Amino acid sequence: MEVMILSFIGSAVQSEWNLSPHEKSLISSVVFAGMLVGAYTWGVVSDNYGRRKGFLFTAIVMSGAGFLSAFAPNYISLVILRFFVGVGLGGGPVLFSWFLEFVPAPSRGSWMVFFSFFWSIGTILEASLAWLVMPTLGWRWLLGLSSLPSFLLLIFYSITPESPRYLCMKGRKSDAMHVLESIARMNQNVLPSGELVSDRKAEAAELEENTNGFQGTHAEQVRKSGSSLIGYLASKFKCIGALYKLLSRKLIRTTLLLWMGFFGNAFTYYGVILLTSGLSDGDENCKPIMLHLKSKEGSNLYKDVFITSMAEVPGLILSAVIVDRIGRKLSVASMMFATFAFLIPLVFHQKEVFTTALLFCARICITGSITTLSIYAPEIYPTSIRSTGYGTANSIGKIGGIISPLVAVGLVDGCHKIAAVLLFEAVIFLTGMAVVFFPVETRGCKLNDSL
Repeated sequence: MEVMILSFIGSAVQSEWNLSPHEKSLISSVVFAGMLVGAYTWGVVSDNYGRRKGFLFTAIVMSGAGFLSAFAPNYISLVILRFFVGVGLGGGPVLFSWFLEFVPAPSRGSWMVFFSFFWSIGTILEASLAWLVMPTLGWRWLLGLSSLPSFLLLIFYSITPESPRYLCMKGRKSDAMHVLESIARMNQNVLPSGELVSDRKAEAAELEENTNGFQGTHAEQVRKSGSSLIGYLASKFKCIGALYKLLSRKLIRTTLLLWMGFFGNAFTYYGVILLTSGLSDGDENCKPIMLHLKSKEGSNLYKDVFITSMAEVPGLILSAVIVDRIGRKLSVASMMFATFAFLIPLVFHQKEVFTTALLFCARICITGSITTLSIYAPEIYPTSIRSTGYGTANSIGKIGGIISPLVAVGLVDGCHKIAAVLLFEAVIFLTGMAVVFFPVETRGCKLNDSL
């Protein structure tokens, strides 16, 4: 809801405060900038201090800043508050990782798609709320009402259990047992006999191996390689340590390919949304995208956004059907190449109805692709860096989301619609190939706690 609201408030704020187009665009840009900061920050907090801590701080920042935005007295304060909303929104991967660690492997893919379905519910709900509120009550009421669901996170915090897998990884087995016993009682069941085990010993041994080299003399330390110096800094600073693990020898291939996957998916996702406005009239009139959007002010804008948002529902259904059947890698790759196929005809002049249908189908496929990739990312990383790994990849995706509108708007407004489509096709193809080279398929695999 907090992301979708960016589609509605810009023009109203611009009209009330006489903002320039640049100032208007900054209201949206700062949210994505905040998400860049928040995705990595909350990931580090969650991996080092617990999923509940990340859960709590995310809820406080997002709900507080979102609600205060409705009372912003001027443009500067609104921009600052929306930045902090973005920082809070960056905690989404924390919630995703937390939920993932409770779900059994055989049905994990379907459940994570179901979890993602609430993103689309928020999108549709925000479009409906804007349709009702904006024409009568204005943008401040929309901001205030849209922040209320975030407060539910605070209400439910007291009954939110910590991840038993995280507790086990930190050596807090008694706390983990307490959580599991509570779950068993709630489900009117009993825990199986046995002892909780995790990969924590392996993680401890690895950490000891990384840090043993720094116990010698100064001369010995000077002889260490540059990577050892990075390892030493990593052992002292948690934020550096998390990034060091992500780029370690064991994970660097996975991490770089995953970053490319998220960048390409986000770039394409927001590009398809913008191309829907830019290509809907064919090539007869080189009409700027922003002029398209301006011409759709009022109830038509809310209706169009509502209808296009509905395209995500079949995308999620498609993802849920295939993710546990053919696996994560094949699901993402097939939907990326399907998006590629749907956009190919747009290189040539098409009728408006056919163009809209192609973009609608592309929206379905790219939604399914980015949803499945968001399942794969936290599965591939161990518990010790799961939130950080997924959060960092999500941040790279946000960079793609920021660049995509600039490219799409620039090329289409400059009457280079074919070039815009070809650029998106190139990004989609390279992203699909990167997914093909992902090193591991995670369907049905147990989650790891350490490298």
